[in-house]
Amino acid sequence: MSAPGRNTPGFGRSGFSVGARFVLLAVVCVALMLLDQRNQHLQQVRGALSVVVYPLRVLVDLPFSTWQSVRSSFAQRETLIAENEQLKRERLEAEFRLQRLESLETENARLRELLDSTARVGSRALIAEILAVDLDPYRQRFDLNRGLVDGVFVGQALIDAQGVVGQVVRVGPLTAEAVLITDADHAVPVSVNRNGLRTIAVGTGDSGRLRLPYLTNNADIHEGDLLVSSGLGGVFPSGYPVARVIEVRLRPDQAFAEIIAEPASALDRDREVLLVWNATGEAPRAAEAAAAASVADVQ
Repeated sequence: MSAPGRNTPGFGRSGFSVGARFVLLAVVCVALMLLDQRNQHLQQVRGALSVVVYPLRVLVDLPFSTWQSVRSSFAQRETLIAENEQLKRERLEAEFRLQRLESLETENARLRELLDSTARVGSRALIAEILAVDLDPYRQRFDLNRGLVDGVFVGQALIDAQGVVGQVVRVGPLTAEAVLITDADHAVPVSVNRNGLRTIAVGTGDSGRLRLPYLTNNADIHEGDLLVSSGLGGVFPSGYPVARVIEVRLRPDQAFAEIIAEPASALDRDREVLLVWNATGEAPRAAEAAAAASVADVQ
């Protein structure tokens, strides 16, 4: 018998050893797993435990998820800013190309009109670009990018898609100076398209007005009559529009009426004009000789 007050060796207070308790717990666990596998008895328990544990999971994951969200927000913001800047640049480039396209379409239409004018004239013609305009209000003149090397000669006629523009007054090797029909020192022979009445249209110094000072009060001319080049003098091609009559004022106390006409061509808006040769397509011999000499000097 064991001494009073001492436990039997190998047994705990409950009468079971540690090994026995481990075996018992293992058996219980295996039994519970088998029951749960077959009958799903612990499904509700796991669901309840997951509800209890979820706030803890969220609390543990909160710093990491917050950091990821902030970093993603900043990354998306930078991406959106970059995309916005790129779209702005592309929009500006597209608007620039669109403006250039509109300008090219307008220029193309203007050149087509000039080419059509060449066909109507029926003689040799060359497109010239206006380089500079004389700023003197009393001089209606401008410079062209064509000269002796292109066969340009003094007195050569200039036209545009609407009508007569002027003529060349000075020629250099590569450029030329032209005078508009509205210059105060210029005059062009014209005829009334309706009845063939011939007269002279004189410049006024105003790009929007011409005078017909040599028609009498009983001349057969009315507002709205179209004036065309008569071809006299051999400078301007015959039958090309020059101006349209906008005012006829009879002056019984004087021999001649006061008649004002508006030029048919766009004198203050032209960017290109046509240099027209005579019907045979040949420049005067003097101009040809000057051109040859100028080309030799340039070379």
